[in-house]
Amino acid sequence: MPYAIAAPCIDVMDKSCVEECPVDCVYEGDRKLYINPKECIDCGACEPVCPVEAISQDRRILDEYTAFVEDNRRFFIEVLPGRDVPLGAPGGSHKTGRIGVDTPMVTDHA
Repeated sequence: MPYAIAAPCIDVMDKSCVEECPVDCVYEGDRKLYINPKECIDCGACEPVCPVEAISQDRRILDEYTAFVEDNRRFFIEVLPGRDVPLGAPGGSHKTGRIGVDTPMVTDHA
């Protein structure tokens, strides 16, 4: 099971997880980071370095954040605002750079 990033990351984006990830599967939106579930190898390296404890294994995420599991997936499979095609699994965030947009759930989060 892959890891997911929940609400505590919104407007924080420390990026320690980006540096720690051995497969480069943490992507940068505008207000939040996202873990690509197709690229994540479930190693857990990202979880302990998150200063706001926003990262959890998708099956162990707190009840109040369960919607973020699906939202992380949507970031990669749905067409994001200002883009023509879904991001998919491009093979690492260093290939794409900062995406700079978020899912509607994150954009609308107060």
